[in-house]
Amino acid sequence: MIHRILPTAAALALLSLGACKSEPEVVDSRAPDPMAEQLKNAAPVELPPAVTASVTFRCQPGNSLVYVDFFDGNKMANLRTEKGGTPTMLTAPEAGQPYTGGGYTVSGTPKSIQYTAPGKSALSCKA
Repeated sequence: MIHRILPTAAALALLSLGACKSEPEVVDSRAPDPMAEQLKNAAPVELPPAVTASVTFRCQPGNSLVYVDFFDGNKMANLRTEKGGTPTMLTAPEAGQPYTGGGYTVSGTPKSIQYTAPGKSALSCKA
């Protein structure tokens, strides 16, 4: 009788093992990201525009220099009044309109601009 029980038990053991999924266990040494769900559902990030031209302008009258970085889309420019100085961000509501910010106004192209500093008259500047 024991000879009949052993084959039956072995068959039941094999049958129960066959029901198990044989997928490998994934081991990860990194801690779970607590912000993973928030990042997954976050809106896409828009990158800032690329610089299309960095130009040094000589302005008349006065023979002064200004430095302007023009950005892609023609709605943003950085203005520096000294080489290596802190830039002032200027924006335009529409492409082709004057850039303004911090009391400064710049209008024109990377070849020539009209530049106005706070409390001063407009200067004509060429690259």
